[in-house]
Amino acid sequence: MNRTRTLIPLIALIAALVLAGPVLAGQKVETVDGVRVVHNTGPGAWGKSPQVALEPVRTLGDVDTADENLAFYMPSAIAVDGTGNLFVLDTGNHRVQKFGPDGRYLATFGRQGQGPGEFQYPAWLAVDAKGFIYVTDPFNQRIQVLTPDGKDHKVIKGLEQGAGPVYLGANGELVTGAPRMRMLINREGDKPAPLPKLVQVLDAEGKPVRSFGEPHDFDAELVNTAANEVLMTVDAAGQVYLAYTVQNRIEKYAADGKLLWRADRDLPYSMEIKDKGEIKRDGGSISVRGPQLNRCAAGIAVDGQGRLWVVTMARQLKREEQVGMMMTMSMDAGGGRTMGMKPQGEGQELRTTDAYKLEVFGPDGALLGSLPLDMFVDGIFVFGDRLFLLDKLRGTQFKEFRIRPPSAD
Repeated sequence: MNRTRTLIPLIALIAALVLAGPVLAGQKVETVDGVRVVHNTGPGAWGKSPQVALEPVRTLGDVDTADENLAFYMPSAIAVDGTGNLFVLDTGNHRVQKFGPDGRYLATFGRQGQGPGEFQYPAWLAVDAKGFIYVTDPFNQRIQVLTPDGKDHKVIKGLEQGAGPVYLGANGELVTGAPRMRMLINREGDKPAPLPKLVQVLDAEGKPVRSFGEPHDFDAELVNTAANEVLMTVDAAGQVYLAYTVQNRIEKYAADGKLLWRADRDLPYSMEIKDKGEIKRDGGSISVRGPQLNRCAAGIAVDGQGRLWVVTMARQLKREEQVGMMMTMSMDAGGGRTMGMKPQGEGQELRTTDAYKLEVFGPDGALLGSLPLDMFVDGIFVFGDRLFLLDKLRGTQFKEFRIRPPSAD
């Protein structure tokens, strides 16, 4: 009898460990409010021997090129269709550039404007299985859908959070996030509005289906906007991954919005709020001094094996490395709007740095390992074994790599 009583709890314990997944050295796993939370420490499961290598393939775009088809200005995203063609969202030039699998220029879609097939500093693009191109156009408050040959197909409007990144989810759904550039400021005396969810799922016609992703309330208006900025990616099953840019926090959600796990990792700098910023109101005018926060993530992508690739700050950028964005806007008497965006800062001439690294996580949130980088990185994109790193503000280019097993040398 005693043997039977001890056997049942032992079987339950083994089953619980199997369901929770393996716990590797350098990990502490706990359950918080029913959610798996992984605290990664140390170099990860690979140790000093990464199980992947990045083989350089080509560079697409160059700030100094004489070829206007490769002279990108603040490019923001890249996508690959079913035949291997590349689509570059050339934000500052208000266009989409199409290239063959070999990098040869093929076509240009779009121009600056507010009409069909026109863009105003577009922010993101995705290509579906049929080759249709989805372009988010935040300043025109819409997602434009182009045919595979670049013609206007339809427009999706009424986006509650504005037009941010868009991904193709399961069953034809669109998975969207908030724009990177936004400022939520309540009117003086108003009760603060509830913080919006971080992810919104739309049907193929743009109607809201569900939203999820809980922002953290820092009880500070400006910090709430800045510290809840997330980078997003979506896998083939419609699962959503978020990396917070100024929180040590990575999350994975099921396609239905259920939070599957949350992870953090060792960082060689503090993620504490240095300065909450300030809003000054004087009559009808408002001046804003933004909060001071360290950044920890600059890009996120998921591969076909469910591994998560996160561009992480190995250190904070020095003053002489920093580049910001200046935006201007004016209106004429008839209500016409003119906008301009321009990078500025001491670091525009720089091309190399040791401030970034690539961290690779397993499907369960466990840190596998990291790879050093020698460039400025503003985004990462993975399609099959093709990996692209974006330098948006300095070299204005994408560097393409093949994901390979490590060399035997």
